[in-house]
Amino acid sequence: MARRRFRSNQRHEPATERSFQEYYLSTPAPQTTRTELLRLIRGGEDTFLELKVKLSNSEKIAQEIIALANTGGGVMIFGVNDQLRIEGVDDPESVQEELVRICREDIEPPLFPYIDRIAFDNGRRIVALDIEGKRRPYRTHDGRFYLRIGSEKREATAEELASLFDEARPIRFESLPALGAAISDIDEAHLWSFVREFAGDAFENPSANGYPTAEVLARDLLLASEHRGEMVPTVAGLLLFGRDDRVAELLPRSEVTAARFAGDTIQSPVVERIKITGNLLSVYEASLRFIKRYSDLWDARPKTFPAADIADSPVAARANYHRNSVSEALCNLLVHRDLGLRDQSTRLQIFDHSIELINPRRTAGFSPVAQKAIRYGIPQRLNPHLAAVFLSPGYGVETSQGGLPMLLRESRLFSNRRTEIIAINDEFRLRIHGI
Repeated sequence: MARRRFRSNQRHEPATERSFQEYYLSTPAPQTTRTELLRLIRGGEDTFLELKVKLSNSEKIAQEIIALANTGGGVMIFGVNDQLRIEGVDDPESVQEELVRICREDIEPPLFPYIDRIAFDNGRRIVALDIEGKRRPYRTHDGRFYLRIGSEKREATAEELASLFDEARPIRFESLPALGAAISDIDEAHLWSFVREFAGDAFENPSANGYPTAEVLARDLLLASEHRGEMVPTVAGLLLFGRDDRVAELLPRSEVTAARFAGDTIQSPVVERIKITGNLLSVYEASLRFIKRYSDLWDARPKTFPAADIADSPVAARANYHRNSVSEALCNLLVHRDLGLRDQSTRLQIFDHSIELINPRRTAGFSPVAQKAIRYGIPQRLNPHLAAVFLSPGYGVETSQGGLPMLLRESRLFSNRRTEIIAINDEFRLRIHGI
């Protein structure tokens, strides 16, 4: 049995990062027996075991912990000298407290290790820190990455660091198979219209079995994968090219709730509320039609507006917006949704003097730093594969150039008011003011 797995049969594997943190912060660590520790100590230091007489230099201890975590995990034992003799530590409680502080404050991302205090018959006590690298790569606050080679640590080379980050690349929700879906749920007319924009007449003459839809989705577009022996569209593939009725049935979270309020708050009377479903192209077009039903869109700000000469009207005049800004906001609404959130809905809300677009988006790690960065065009894409296809000219959506910075600039110049961006309570809110 590998030494780093000496207690693997006692491990609990939480399903999510939140439960992972709650488990490590609230559940007592399983106790390591003296027999297990003595067996480890007798073997001496290696790639997965570090022995310390005492905790004296927090910075170096943090580096040692990072090296173990980045190499796959291991154990660090305090109270053992270089001759493998157990000397014990004077105050194991303070050692434990300092280790907890180091793991939480001196390492990024924070570590949540098991810490055991073991007492021997002679009164000597040692502290064992059991480390798992679930979220590697880990680094120090000054951005240094360490690996453990044998019984020594060293900084990771550029090649090793690239490999660590490649391993850490998560499987995004958009790349998961859309359970219950089949290749027959794909709108082939839409798919092959997109493919021909790039492949020309390469697929002009189908074979006797028809067009190779499954092959192109899986091999060329990476929008399908094998699941239980059958080729299944991914979540992104179904959202992009699925039949409208099947998308609504299989991915109900993809719907957009559009509402027009007779006022400037959600407490105002509702003029109309609808649910918009279907693939992303259908949802985009239906959402844009809903906006045009209650607003006027302009390519540039005119000298006068049609309702400017109407005074004392009992009904608020239609608000005016910059066309490309609204189009960009709508594209962001559909492309950058956090598809993994179940309880949050996507909403399009039109008020007398503004349009608000609300998307589910985990705010942990996003606000406020990334919230500032996106204003300057630094992307924070949750669904890069989906976004690449949706924003491609071949997909059929007439998108504008410039992204969010263009939206912010043009909407401000058009209405003389800044667009509001708020990320809170796992929602991303964008409010564009009209005139």
